[in-house]
Amino acid sequence: QVQLVESGGGLVQAGGSLGLSCAASGSIFRINDMRWYRQAPGKQRELVAAITRSGTSNYADSVKSRFTISRDDAKNTVYLQMNALKPEDTAVYYCNADVLSSWLSSARGYWGQGTQVTVSS
Repeated sequence: QVQLVESGGGLVQAGGSLGLSCAASGSIFRINDMRWYRQAPGKQRELVAAITRSGTSNYADSVKSRFTISRDDAKNTVYLQMNALKPEDTAVYYCNADVLSSWLSSARGYWGQGTQVTVSS
């Protein structure tokens, strides 16, 4: 089994910054793509940012130039640095990772439990 644990959420004023971390543990041979999603109250979960194993990243238009996704494969961790935060960034942020538990297995998707980010105006 694989567990993803997020940390770093909290309350911040508009214009401020927060950094999120998501550490994977358990039966891990390799992690392929890693992603951050968010879900605001009454809205569908949306993809915020994604990063491949080779480091290629992409972002939702709403966060481009403000958020940066990165990863440390030695620590099985993905990060999301959020700058110039806006009230509309308020949501529960979830990490997601495609994990192979052995060289024989296919990748399986895992989710973290989510961390609340609240941006006050």
